[in-house]
Amino acid sequence: MKIMIVFGTRPEAIKMCPLVKELRKRRDAEVVVCVTGQHKEQLQQVLDVFRVVPDYNLRIMTARQTLFDITQAVLDEIREVLEQEKPDAVLVHGDTTTAFSAAVAAFYMKIPVGHVEAGLRTRDLAEPFPEEFNRQAVDVIAKWHFAPTKCAQMNLICERKLPSTIWVTGNTGIDALRTTVTGDFRNPDLYWVNESRMVLLTAHRRENQGERMRGMFRAIRRAVDEHADVKVIYPVHLNPDVTRVAWEELGGHERIRLREPMDVITFHNLMARSYLILTDSGGIQEEAPGLGKPVLVLREKTERPEGIAAGTLKLAGTGEEQVYREFTRLLDDREAYEEMAHAVNPYGDGHASERIVDILLR
Repeated sequence: MKIMIVFGTRPEAIKMCPLVKELRKRRDAEVVVCVTGQHKEQLQQVLDVFRVVPDYNLRIMTARQTLFDITQAVLDEIREVLEQEKPDAVLVHGDTTTAFSAAVAAFYMKIPVGHVEAGLRTRDLAEPFPEEFNRQAVDVIAKWHFAPTKCAQMNLICERKLPSTIWVTGNTGIDALRTTVTGDFRNPDLYWVNESRMVLLTAHRRENQGERMRGMFRAIRRAVDEHADVKVIYPVHLNPDVTRVAWEELGGHERIRLREPMDVITFHNLMARSYLILTDSGGIQEEAPGLGKPVLVLREKTERPEGIAAGTLKLAGTGEEQVYREFTRLLDDREAYEEMAHAVNPYGDGHASERIVDILLR
Protein backbone atom coordinates (compact mmCIF):
# COMPACT_ATOMS: atom_id res chain seq x y z
CA MET A 1 0.00 0.00 0.00
CA LYS A 2 1.43 3.37 -1.02
CA ILE A 3 0.57 6.05 1.51
CA MET A 4 1.33 9.73 1.03
CA ILE A 5 1.59 11.80 4.20
CA VAL A 6 1.14 15.56 3.73
CA PHE A 7 1.86 18.23 6.32
CA GLY A 8 3.27 21.72 6.37
CA THR A 9 3.38 23.33 9.81
CA ARG A 10 5.44 22.74 12.94
CA PRO A 11 2.53 21.33 15.00
CA GLU A 12 1.55 18.97 12.18
CA ALA A 13 5.14 17.77 11.86
CA ILE A 14 5.37 16.97 15.58
CA LYS A 15 2.29 14.77 15.31
CA MET A 16 2.93 13.22 11.89
CA CYS A 17 6.63 12.36 12.15
CA PRO A 18 5.94 9.51 14.63
CA LEU A 19 3.43 8.15 12.10
CA VAL A 20 6.00 8.40 9.28
CA LYS A 21 8.53 6.50 11.35
CA GLU A 22 6.00 3.79 12.25
CA LEU A 23 4.96 3.32 8.63
CA ARG A 24 8.59 3.01 7.56
CA LYS A 25 8.97 0.04 9.91
CA ARG A 26 6.31 -1.92 8.02
CA ARG A 27 7.32 -4.06 5.05
CA ASP A 28 3.90 -3.85 3.39
CA ALA A 29 3.78 -0.03 3.39
CA GLU A 30 5.41 2.34 0.92
CA VAL A 31 5.60 5.85 2.35
CA VAL A 32 5.83 9.13 0.45
CA VAL A 33 6.30 12.27 2.57
CA CYS A 34 5.24 15.59 1.07
CA VAL A 35 5.67 18.78 3.07
CA THR A 36 4.09 21.98 1.82
CA GLY A 37 6.41 24.35 3.64
CA GLN A 38 3.52 26.38 5.10
CA HIS A 39 6.07 26.92 7.87
CA LYS A 40 9.75 27.03 6.92
CA GLU A 41 12.40 27.17 9.66
CA GLN A 42 10.05 25.86 12.35
CA LEU A 43 9.05 22.92 10.16
CA GLN A 44 12.66 22.05 9.34
CA GLN A 45 13.57 21.98 13.03
CA VAL A 46 11.04 19.22 13.66
CA LEU A 47 12.07 17.24 10.59
CA ASP A 48 15.67 17.36 11.79
CA VAL A 49 14.76 16.19 15.29
CA PHE A 50 12.82 13.18 14.02
CA ARG A 51 15.28 12.57 11.15
CA VAL A 52 12.52 12.62 8.57
CA VAL A 53 13.62 13.62 5.09
CA PRO A 54 10.65 14.54 2.88
CA ASP A 55 10.37 13.18 -0.63
CA TYR A 56 8.78 16.44 -1.76
CA ASN A 57 8.93 19.98 -0.38
CA LEU A 58 6.51 22.36 -2.10
CA ARG A 59 8.16 25.40 -0.44
CA ILE A 60 5.02 27.51 -0.57
CA MET A 61 5.85 29.87 2.29
CA THR A 62 5.99 33.57 1.39
CA ALA A 63 6.29 36.73 3.46
CA ARG A 64 2.97 37.86 4.99
CA GLN A 65 1.21 34.92 3.36
CA THR A 66 -2.59 34.85 3.55
CA LEU A 67 -5.05 31.99 3.67
CA PHE A 68 -5.70 32.63 -0.02
CA ASP A 69 -1.99 32.30 -0.78
CA ILE A 70 -1.60 29.03 1.15
CA THR A 71 -4.71 27.37 -0.28
CA GLN A 72 -3.93 28.32 -3.87
CA ALA A 73 -0.26 27.37 -3.63
CA VAL A 74 -0.95 23.93 -2.14
CA LEU A 75 -3.59 23.12 -4.74
CA ASP A 76 -1.32 24.28 -7.56
CA GLU A 77 1.83 22.51 -6.38
CA ILE A 78 0.53 19.21 -5.01
CA ARG A 79 -1.35 18.21 -8.14
CA GLU A 80 1.80 17.17 -10.00
CA VAL A 81 3.02 15.17 -7.00
CA LEU A 82 -0.25 13.25 -6.73
CA GLU A 83 -0.26 12.58 -10.47
CA GLN A 84 3.29 11.28 -10.37
CA GLU A 85 3.04 9.14 -7.22
CA LYS A 86 -0.55 7.87 -7.57
CA PRO A 87 -0.83 6.95 -3.86
CA ASP A 88 -3.46 4.53 -2.57
CA ALA A 89 -4.22 6.94 0.25
CA VAL A 90 -3.35 10.45 1.44
CA LEU A 91 -3.06 11.16 5.17
CA VAL A 92 -3.49 14.68 6.51
CA HIS A 93 -3.52 15.98 10.05
CA GLY A 94 -5.83 18.14 12.06
CA ASP A 95 -7.08 21.55 11.01
CA THR A 96 -4.46 23.51 9.09
CA THR A 97 -4.91 25.12 5.71
CA THR A 98 -2.36 22.61 4.42
CA ALA A 99 -4.57 19.73 5.63
CA PHE A 100 -7.70 21.23 4.09
CA SER A 101 -6.05 22.02 0.74
CA ALA A 102 -4.30 18.64 0.45
CA ALA A 103 -7.54 16.82 1.26
CA VAL A 104 -9.40 18.79 -1.42
CA ALA A 105 -6.67 18.00 -3.96
CA ALA A 106 -6.85 14.28 -3.15
CA PHE A 107 -10.65 14.40 -3.37
CA TYR A 108 -10.47 16.00 -6.82
CA MET A 109 -8.24 13.14 -7.92
CA LYS A 110 -10.46 10.49 -6.26
CA ILE A 111 -7.73 9.39 -3.86
CA PRO A 112 -9.01 8.23 -0.43
CA VAL A 113 -8.13 10.52 2.49
CA GLY A 114 -7.33 9.54 6.05
CA HIS A 115 -7.78 12.24 8.68
CA VAL A 116 -5.47 11.98 11.69
CA GLU A 117 -6.93 13.80 14.72
CA ALA A 118 -10.46 13.74 13.29
CA GLY A 119 -13.60 14.86 15.08
CA LEU A 120 -12.43 17.82 17.16
CA ARG A 121 -15.11 20.50 17.35
CA THR A 122 -16.07 23.83 18.91
CA ARG A 123 -19.10 24.22 16.56
CA ASP A 124 -18.14 27.87 16.06
CA LEU A 125 -16.47 28.69 12.74
CA ALA A 126 -14.96 31.84 14.24
CA GLU A 127 -13.34 30.07 17.23
CA PRO A 128 -10.73 29.02 16.20
CA PHE A 129 -10.48 30.60 12.77
CA PRO A 130 -9.99 29.11 10.19
CA GLU A 131 -9.24 25.81 11.92
CA GLU A 132 -12.80 24.88 12.83
CA PHE A 133 -13.89 25.09 9.20
CA ASN A 134 -10.79 23.23 8.00
CA ARG A 135 -11.29 20.19 10.22
CA GLN A 136 -15.01 19.94 9.54
CA ALA A 137 -14.35 20.10 5.79
CA VAL A 138 -11.63 17.44 5.94
CA ASP A 139 -13.96 15.12 7.86
CA VAL A 140 -16.55 15.48 5.10
CA ILE A 141 -13.94 14.34 2.56
CA ALA A 142 -12.22 11.64 4.63
CA LYS A 143 -12.72 7.91 4.12
CA TRP A 144 -10.93 7.05 7.39
CA HIS A 145 -11.38 9.08 10.58
CA PHE A 146 -8.71 8.55 13.24
CA ALA A 147 -10.27 10.15 16.31
CA PRO A 148 -7.98 10.80 19.30
CA THR A 149 -10.73 10.35 21.91
CA LYS A 150 -14.21 8.96 22.48
CA CYS A 151 -15.56 12.51 22.51
CA ALA A 152 -14.15 13.15 19.03
CA GLN A 153 -15.65 9.84 17.88
CA MET A 154 -19.10 10.88 19.15
CA ASN A 155 -18.81 14.23 17.34
CA LEU A 156 -18.34 12.36 14.08
CA ILE A 157 -21.18 9.94 14.76
CA CYS A 158 -23.49 12.87 15.55
CA GLU A 159 -22.57 14.26 12.13
CA ARG A 160 -23.73 10.97 10.58
CA LYS A 161 -20.29 9.72 9.67
CA LEU A 162 -20.41 5.93 9.32
CA PRO A 163 -19.23 4.30 12.58
CA SER A 164 -17.30 1.77 10.48
CA THR A 165 -15.05 4.62 9.24
CA ILE A 166 -14.13 5.88 12.72
CA TRP A 167 -11.44 4.54 15.07
CA VAL A 168 -10.36 5.87 18.48
CA THR A 169 -6.57 5.77 18.40
CA GLY A 170 -5.27 8.27 20.94
CA ASN A 171 -3.26 11.31 19.88
CA THR A 172 0.01 10.99 17.97
CA GLY A 173 1.35 14.04 19.82
CA ILE A 174 1.67 11.84 22.91
CA ASP A 175 3.70 9.41 20.80
CA ALA A 176 6.17 12.23 20.09
CA LEU A 177 6.74 12.91 23.81
CA ARG A 178 8.08 9.38 24.25
CA THR A 179 11.09 10.26 22.10
CA THR A 180 11.71 13.94 22.91
CA VAL A 181 11.61 14.22 26.74
CA THR A 182 14.82 13.13 28.46
CA GLY A 183 16.00 13.06 32.06
CA ASP A 184 19.40 14.64 31.43
CA PHE A 185 18.24 17.75 29.53
CA ARG A 186 20.31 20.91 30.11
CA ASN A 187 19.47 24.41 28.90
CA PRO A 188 20.45 28.03 29.71
CA ASP A 189 16.81 28.92 30.37
CA LEU A 190 16.74 26.38 33.20
CA TYR A 191 19.76 28.06 34.82
CA TRP A 192 17.99 31.41 34.48
CA VAL A 193 14.87 30.04 36.15
CA ASN A 194 16.94 28.45 38.92
CA GLU A 195 14.68 27.85 41.96
CA SER A 196 11.75 29.94 40.69
CA ARG A 197 8.46 28.52 39.47
CA MET A 198 8.70 28.39 35.68
CA VAL A 199 5.63 29.27 33.62
CA LEU A 200 5.67 28.55 29.90
CA LEU A 201 3.60 30.85 27.69
CA THR A 202 2.59 30.48 24.05
CA ALA A 203 0.15 32.72 22.19
CA HIS A 204 -0.35 33.18 18.47
CA ARG A 205 -3.91 32.44 17.31
CA ARG A 206 -5.43 34.72 14.68
CA GLU A 207 -8.60 35.35 16.67
CA ASN A 208 -6.50 36.43 19.69
CA GLN A 209 -4.29 38.91 17.88
CA GLY A 210 -4.75 42.60 18.63
CA GLU A 211 -6.51 43.88 21.75
CA ARG A 212 -7.31 40.40 23.06
CA MET A 213 -3.63 39.54 23.11
CA ARG A 214 -2.71 42.83 24.75
CA GLY A 215 -5.19 42.15 27.54
CA MET A 216 -3.86 38.63 28.06
CA PHE A 217 -0.28 39.88 28.25
CA ARG A 218 -1.15 42.68 30.65
CA ALA A 219 -2.82 40.15 32.95
CA ILE A 220 0.25 37.93 32.89
CA ARG A 221 2.58 40.84 33.64
CA ARG A 222 0.43 41.93 36.59
CA ALA A 223 0.47 38.43 38.07
CA VAL A 224 4.23 38.10 37.67
CA ASP A 225 4.75 41.51 39.33
CA GLU A 226 2.89 40.17 42.38
CA HIS A 227 4.76 36.84 42.62
CA ALA A 228 8.50 37.25 43.06
CA ASP A 229 9.12 33.50 42.79
CA VAL A 230 7.63 33.20 39.27
CA LYS A 231 9.50 33.47 35.97
CA VAL A 232 7.85 33.28 32.54
CA ILE A 233 9.45 31.97 29.33
CA TYR A 234 7.68 32.88 26.10
CA PRO A 235 8.96 31.56 22.75
CA VAL A 236 7.44 34.30 20.61
CA HIS A 237 5.74 33.32 17.37
CA LEU A 238 7.39 34.65 14.21
CA ASN A 239 4.24 36.47 13.09
CA PRO A 240 5.28 40.16 13.22
CA ASP A 241 1.91 41.21 14.64
CA VAL A 242 2.41 38.83 17.58
CA THR A 243 6.06 39.83 18.03
CA ARG A 244 5.25 43.53 18.19
CA VAL A 245 2.54 43.17 20.84
CA ALA A 246 4.65 40.73 22.89
CA TRP A 247 7.56 43.14 23.15
CA GLU A 248 5.31 46.14 23.81
CA GLU A 249 3.43 44.46 26.66
CA LEU A 250 5.95 41.98 28.12
CA GLY A 251 9.35 43.28 27.04
CA GLY A 252 11.80 44.67 29.61
CA HIS A 253 10.51 42.66 32.58
CA GLU A 254 13.35 41.04 34.51
CA ARG A 255 11.35 37.86 35.17
CA ILE A 256 9.75 37.47 31.72
CA ARG A 257 12.04 36.10 29.04
CA LEU A 258 10.96 36.53 25.41
CA ARG A 259 12.69 33.95 23.24
CA GLU A 260 12.92 32.99 19.61
CA PRO A 261 10.84 29.90 18.68
CA MET A 262 12.30 26.72 20.16
CA ASP A 263 12.98 23.36 18.60
CA VAL A 264 10.62 20.63 19.73
CA ILE A 265 13.11 18.88 22.03
CA THR A 266 13.85 22.10 23.92
CA PHE A 267 10.20 23.03 24.23
CA HIS A 268 9.01 19.58 25.33
CA ASN A 269 11.75 19.35 27.94
CA LEU A 270 11.05 22.82 29.31
CA MET A 271 7.38 21.90 29.40
CA ALA A 272 8.22 18.78 31.42
CA ARG A 273 10.04 20.95 33.96
CA SER A 274 7.55 23.82 34.13
CA TYR A 275 5.19 24.65 36.97
CA LEU A 276 2.24 25.43 34.71
CA ILE A 277 1.50 26.44 31.14
CA LEU A 278 -0.48 29.31 29.60
CA THR A 279 -1.36 28.72 25.95
CA ASP A 280 -3.81 29.26 23.12
CA SER A 281 -2.28 26.31 21.23
CA GLY A 282 -4.21 23.16 20.47
CA GLY A 283 -1.40 20.61 20.63
CA ILE A 284 -0.06 21.83 23.96
CA GLN A 285 -3.47 21.17 25.48
CA GLU A 286 -2.78 17.50 24.77
CA GLU A 287 0.96 17.34 25.43
CA ALA A 288 1.07 19.09 28.80
CA PRO A 289 -1.47 16.75 30.49
CA GLY A 290 0.73 13.87 29.36
CA LEU A 291 3.47 15.44 31.47
CA GLY A 292 1.24 16.21 34.47
CA LYS A 293 1.28 19.96 33.89
CA PRO A 294 -1.79 22.16 34.53
CA VAL A 295 -2.83 24.24 31.51
CA LEU A 296 -4.69 27.53 31.42
CA VAL A 297 -6.18 27.81 27.93
CA LEU A 298 -6.11 31.40 26.66
CA ARG A 299 -9.18 31.02 24.50
CA GLU A 300 -12.93 31.47 24.75
CA LYS A 301 -13.66 27.95 23.46
CA THR A 302 -11.72 24.74 23.06
CA GLU A 303 -12.20 21.73 20.81
CA ARG A 304 -10.58 19.57 23.50
CA PRO A 305 -13.30 19.28 26.16
CA GLU A 306 -11.88 15.99 27.44
CA GLY A 307 -9.09 17.89 29.17
CA ILE A 308 -11.59 20.27 30.76
CA ALA A 309 -13.71 17.34 31.97
CA ALA A 310 -10.64 15.52 33.30
CA GLY A 311 -9.60 18.65 35.18
CA THR A 312 -6.16 19.04 33.62
CA LEU A 313 -7.20 22.04 31.45
CA LYS A 314 -9.02 25.21 32.49
CA LEU A 315 -10.49 27.76 30.10
CA ALA A 316 -9.08 31.09 31.22
CA GLY A 317 -10.73 33.12 28.46
CA THR A 318 -9.01 36.09 26.86
CA GLY A 319 -10.21 39.03 28.96
CA GLU A 320 -7.56 40.71 31.11
CA GLU A 321 -9.36 40.31 34.44
CA GLN A 322 -10.37 36.71 33.83
CA VAL A 323 -6.84 35.66 32.78
CA TYR A 324 -5.37 37.49 35.77
CA ARG A 325 -7.83 35.82 38.15
CA GLU A 326 -7.25 32.27 36.87
CA PHE A 327 -3.48 32.68 36.70
CA THR A 328 -3.12 34.06 40.22
CA ARG A 329 -5.47 31.39 41.55
CA LEU A 330 -3.16 28.62 40.40
CA LEU A 331 -0.15 30.48 41.76
CA ASP A 332 -1.76 31.04 45.18
CA ASP A 333 -4.07 28.04 45.72
CA ARG A 334 -1.93 24.94 46.18
CA GLU A 335 -4.93 22.62 46.45
CA ALA A 336 -6.38 23.84 43.14
CA TYR A 337 -2.97 23.45 41.51
CA GLU A 338 -2.44 19.89 42.77
CA GLU A 339 -5.90 18.85 41.64
CA MET A 340 -5.07 19.87 38.07
CA ALA A 341 -1.54 18.47 38.16
CA HIS A 342 -2.75 15.01 39.17
CA ALA A 343 -5.70 14.75 36.80
CA VAL A 344 -5.77 11.81 34.38
CA ASN A 345 -4.48 12.50 30.86
CA PRO A 346 -7.33 11.69 28.44
CA TYR A 347 -5.30 11.88 25.22
CA GLY A 348 -3.71 8.48 24.90
CA ASP A 349 -0.88 6.17 25.86
CA GLY A 350 1.75 6.97 23.24
CA HIS A 351 0.84 4.20 20.80
CA ALA A 352 -1.56 6.01 18.46
CA SER A 353 0.71 5.73 15.43
CA GLU A 354 0.88 1.95 15.75
CA ARG A 355 -2.91 1.72 15.87
CA ILE A 356 -3.37 3.96 12.82
CA VAL A 357 -0.89 1.97 10.74
CA ASP A 358 -2.48 -1.34 11.80
CA ILE A 359 -5.90 -0.06 10.69
CA LEU A 360 -4.64 1.21 7.34
CA LEU A 361 -2.78 -1.98 6.48
CA ARG A 362 -5.81 -4.10 7.38
